[in-house]
Amino acid sequence: MKVLYYIALTLVIIGALNWLLIGLLNFDLVATLFGNMSVLSRIVYVLVGISGILSIGLYTKLDY
Repeated sequence: MKVLYYIALTLVIIGALNWLLIGLLNFDLVATLFGNMSVLSRIVYVLVGISGILSIGLYTKLDY
């Protein structure tokens, strides 16, 4: 399960960086790399979204 959280966290970071580029520069890195709404870019978007949902479980792992 730990490996899954690392993968999810990495994908969330990639998604966050992509949104940063969209917000600042109006540049969609995923669309540039894989094509605008191509099958590959849609897969990346879905995986980032699933990773975001999975990352909710990381709240239970936080130590205060």
